[in-house]
Amino acid sequence: MNRTLEHILPKVQKPARYTGGEYNAVVKDKRTVDTRFALCFPDTYEIGMSNLGCRILYGLMNEQEGLWCERCYAPWGDMEEEMRREGLLLYALESGDPISDFDIIGFSLGYEMAYTNVLNMLDLAGLPLRSADRPELTPLIVAGGTCCYNPEPLAPFVDMFVLGEGEEVTLEYIALYRQAKEEGWSKEEFLQEAAHIEGIYVPSFYEPIYRPDGTLEEMRVKEGSGAPETVRKRVVQDMDKAYFPVKTIIPSTEIVHDRVMLELFRGCIRGCRFCQAGYVYRPVRNRNPKLLAEYGKAACQDSGYQEMTLSSLSSTDYPCLLELCDDLLDYCAPKDIGVSLPSLRADTFSMNLMERLQRVRKGGLTFAPEAGTQRLRDAINKNLREEDLLQSCRTAFSGGWSGVKLYFMLGLPTETDEDVLGIADLARKVYQCWRECTPNRARGVRITVSTSWFVPKPHTAFQWDAQIPVEEYQRRVNLLRDALKRDRSITYNWHDPQTSYLEAIFSRGDRRLADVLEHAWQNGAKFDSWSEYFDFQRWMDALAACGLSGDFYAHRERPRDEVFPWCRIDPMVTPAFLWHERELCYQSQTTPDCRTRCSGCGANRLLKGGVCNG
Repeated sequence: MNRTLEHILPKVQKPARYTGGEYNAVVKDKRTVDTRFALCFPDTYEIGMSNLGCRILYGLMNEQEGLWCERCYAPWGDMEEEMRREGLLLYALESGDPISDFDIIGFSLGYEMAYTNVLNMLDLAGLPLRSADRPELTPLIVAGGTCCYNPEPLAPFVDMFVLGEGEEVTLEYIALYRQAKEEGWSKEEFLQEAAHIEGIYVPSFYEPIYRPDGTLEEMRVKEGSGAPETVRKRVVQDMDKAYFPVKTIIPSTEIVHDRVMLELFRGCIRGCRFCQAGYVYRPVRNRNPKLLAEYGKAACQDSGYQEMTLSSLSSTDYPCLLELCDDLLDYCAPKDIGVSLPSLRADTFSMNLMERLQRVRKGGLTFAPEAGTQRLRDAINKNLREEDLLQSCRTAFSGGWSGVKLYFMLGLPTETDEDVLGIADLARKVYQCWRECTPNRARGVRITVSTSWFVPKPHTAFQWDAQIPVEEYQRRVNLLRDALKRDRSITYNWHDPQTSYLEAIFSRGDRRLADVLEHAWQNGAKFDSWSEYFDFQRWMDALAACGLSGDFYAHRERPRDEVFPWCRIDPMVTPAFLWHERELCYQSQTTPDCRTRCSGCGANRLLKGGVCNG
């Protein structure tokens, strides 16, 4: 460890975030390495270490000869202050070397409120923020993750974006980079070649042209760039052949998801109209249950973890779930290893599943009805009946569970006060189920109702819709709070509206917001998803300074023919399909799930044979 770091660490909270040296961390001999990759997560160690995508890429890259992938996380304010005071550049945990010395710096982007941390980390590394001010090939700044389906707000800062699943495309562009470095290509020459790799979006090759009213006229492909008209996302065809990180780094301090994570499948059969992940992760591809069981057992054995999570967008939609649970529990139960399912659907929770989950220990139960009335659930295509939810609660309460969390959204398209009050009514019905079914009333019950503010996202059926104004959101929160305040067994939590407003701005924003990001960062913005640092007025000042209106992005309904900033991004779910789904919403009509009937969204064209295993 370098002496400056030894001097700093006693002065900061949670120094284990910054030391490295964890079990299973990969340390290579630099003499055998020709390419170094800094895998950066723009949030704290505890959150970044919990990210399964980063675990996959870290293990995958470090299996390659001559390539060394190291980790880097955003330092908390106390650490940043000491680093700036001592002149210590942002460094990678494995080697302690400054990430500015690396060949490629890659950011994982899963939440818009982490954008200022990207800028802050580049600055802490001693690098110019904007791609145009970094003319050399090295270091190359890359970004991937769900936020990249609208890359425009970060476009001036990032050399290229990776769209879709990274296992294959990452190795492809690294191979091209190694060739470019060996042959002495310029940055421009490399980017022109990289733009031909499926899944790579080079923002400098596209130019936004605006109308006088501020809307986009077109996203013009720059002449001579050779860039494609649209950039199609990458999809891993066969999940059974995809890399899985059996050996993962065991953290030196507590992290958010400190457990084995098994990814059952990718995609989602449901088609909830508000859910970006449900659309952009299509098509559905399952993993073999025998293979999953082998991964899970090997990962527990290697790590010593006492908990395993079966994760996917909707884990109970995995067709071999009971078979997999039986296989895992035969191994886990004697060793007191818990198996949890964090993404349960209320219409697929059964007594058979409950009995399996109880074999080790009961965790919490969480269901997401999303809306309080059947009409609104049909409008958003949740495909969940009230009776299914109540029957699942009866099953759980009969089996000894004494708590359930219910998640809803406020501000969904077509929502009325009747729908808002329906949330309170549904929560009371869940409470009645407990009273009727619990074997032990003396234990009491904990029913938690949580609401978030709907954010319209790109590449969803609601990408044309407006977010309701903040005053209206607050009125609906108050309406629901008043309806629940006499129910002592029901706790109501609601999401802060200010961050959701900014999330809507940046999720649907254009390239002009880069100036807003930089202005806010220059005035202290960072860790904007943390209440300790978030300052709403700072963002309002930044928008005003740049001559932009947040309401223009968040609260404006778009006509069907408006050109979106993300129009060059192709997630393979067609705009025509999304518009049709929006029309069905306003008629409160549902679309069957993918197992019942293919809805023709377009994503199956990515698979050989054009058939998914949904």
